Amino acid sequence: REGYETLLNTDMGREREHAGRFLCMVVDHARKIGFDGTILIEPKPQEPTKHQYDYDVATIYGFLKDFGLEKEVKLNIEQGHAILAGHSFEHELALARELGVLGSIDMNRNDYQSGWDTDQFPDNVPETALAYYEILRDGGFTTGGTNFDAKLRRQSLDPEDLIFGHAGAMDICARGFKAAARMLEDDALEAPRRERYAGWDTPEAQAMLLSDLDSISERVISEGIDPQPRSGRQEVLENIVNRYV
Repeated sequence: REGYETLLNTDMGREREHAGRFLCMVVDHARKIGFDGTILIEPKPQEPTKHQYDYDVATIYGFLKDFGLEKEVKLNIEQGHAILAGHSFEHELALARELGVLGSIDMNRNDYQSGWDTDQFPDNVPETALAYYEILRDGGFTTGGTNFDAKLRRQSLDPEDLIFGHAGAMDICARGFKAAARMLEDDALEAPRRERYAGWDTPEAQAMLLSDLDSISERVISEGIDPQPRSGRQEVLENIVNRYV
């Protein structure tokens, strides 16, 4: 598998080169046979090995860039694996969206305390809404979709438990998706976001981004520029989200 148990017997550089070569061969073969589907990698920080090379979105993107594959491969992102990597689901989705590698999702969660990959059905509308919000900001799915890579709990023994698990998860996803769509349509989060960064759209700010440090320093001194902090309004934005879910 794509990782290692101990560095005592591992040549990480060699294994990374081997993994890159293997993935290049996969892409070449797909082209050769006329495969027009999406090639996906699923980020996961651990299990079955102690340290997986496909740790998270950022790690995989760096790997893909090194081997010239960032336009060839997309990511299937799972909430549970994001949690294992110390991220939120929406963090991984937002980064994949910004990098242009968002391909598909596994909508199954982890227990937040156990530290295991528990693969549970989704049951949290606010979390699901924020996940779909990032997907809708990306224009929706153009490849892949929503997959349940989830299992029943060991004590759920009845056949009907399987039905309840899937039906409940679909309801959660539907409610989260509808909430995300309403937030986007109402500009509920995007308007405050635009306002926060509006100053960077001014001609002066754009010129600063293209200037060198000496020029910026001279302007700050000559014009007596004294930036003042502004509230990030996190509590307000959290209340806005809660009104929709």
